[in-house]
Amino acid sequence: MAGFADYEDRGALGRARRPGAVHAAREAAALTLAEYDRMAEEFRDGTADHDVSQNIAALLDAIEGAPPHAILDLGCGPGRDLRAFAALGHQATGLDGSAALVALARAASGCAVLHQDFLDLDLAPASYDGIFANAALFHVPSSQIARVLAELAAALKPRGVLFCSNPRGDNEEGWIGGRYGCFYDLETWRGLATGAGFAELRHYYRPPGRPRAEQPWLATVWRKGQTSRPVQPPRSALK
Repeated sequence: MAGFADYEDRGALGRARRPGAVHAAREAAALTLAEYDRMAEEFRDGTADHDVSQNIAALLDAIEGAPPHAILDLGCGPGRDLRAFAALGHQATGLDGSAALVALARAASGCAVLHQDFLDLDLAPASYDGIFANAALFHVPSSQIARVLAELAAALKPRGVLFCSNPRGDNEEGWIGGRYGCFYDLETWRGLATGAGFAELRHYYRPPGRPRAEQPWLATVWRKGQTSRPVQPPRSALK
């Protein structure tokens, strides 16, 4: 599952329209993935020249130990960043919920790419030095994000690193076009991540070099802690 293609180019965050009745988590995820399947090649072409080298460096600089590192590109989309990690010599694995994007990522990168919905992750425990979630986790409905963050923590090796970049907002969620998104402020996102057992290393706003009002992306870097106390959502939310 990949992020909204045009936010950084626009320089301002479009606000989500709150629907009268928000779709249940699985339906929201399925409809969002269907939209990415529909627009996979358009999305690839529209994001091919996006420069996220700052984000890649933020993840790699925080990982302890000598490279190469085992990296999971969560929501790898068509494989642009997956290819960059592989070119740097790392053991890169992609993951996306869109079958069309998975196919593009495999062809573009030559890396292993897992076809998994974020709501149904099946990751081996303590497998990755770093997880790169660039413009990805904001698609997870708020009722499920604590559980998903806890599952990512479990997939990291001890003291592993999670990088996240999400479009920021005032803690609203809803639909923009055919895709569902949650738009958190820093304090809310910080509470969610620390609740899943992560310790904050740093945060910054993107794109660089612009006034804060023109920086719609919030980037955060986290280290896996020793304990995790995830807030479990009610099972009914997954219906």
